[in-house]
Amino acid sequence: MIRNIVLDMGNVLLDFNPEFVLDAFCSFDEEKDVIRKELFEGPEWALGDRGDIKDKDRFDLVKDRVPEKYHEALRNCADRWDICMEPLTGAREFCEYVKSHGYGIYVLSNASDLFYTYFPRFLPLDFFNGVFVSSDYLMLKPDVKIYETFLEKYGLKAEECLFVDDREDNTEGARKAGMNTFRFEGNYEDVIKRITEN
Repeated sequence: MIRNIVLDMGNVLLDFNPEFVLDAFCSFDEEKDVIRKELFEGPEWALGDRGDIKDKDRFDLVKDRVPEKYHEALRNCADRWDICMEPLTGAREFCEYVKSHGYGIYVLSNASDLFYTYFPRFLPLDFFNGVFVSSDYLMLKPDVKIYETFLEKYGLKAEECLFVDDREDNTEGARKAGMNTFRFEGNYEDVIKRITEN
């Protein structure tokens, strides 16, 4: 029986959209292409999510791979990328539904230290029964260890949890840890249906 709903954050609750950031701070397609590749697709992004570096360090770590003429745009993208982290339509209402129907509600997200700046604009951290951010634990989804550590931290039984993520590799990692899983494709009604089937 499902008693706890465990939610990814990016593209499940908040809209992680690097293209929005690039459009806001870049003037040319080439500039966008370079910054996309080096900042958002470069190794530093995962290093931040794993807690190996801080968000404030990203510009300095990436800048040598980006032409100097693009450094102002790179700085803005590196320091202000969270402008895209707006709630998906229906996300708050979905969270309120889950909580009001007596389920435990948790967040389990790959995220850097900036999480604690932008996420509380969505809902207060204490709205949730638990918030588990990868960079605090020096690990990343889909490594099965992160799910096991999450379950241990909150004293949860894997078979009583439904993990919701937009990425198949992340749901597969949770499945290996014994959790029920659901791949989110944009419709909270589908998640609710999955919850109420149990």
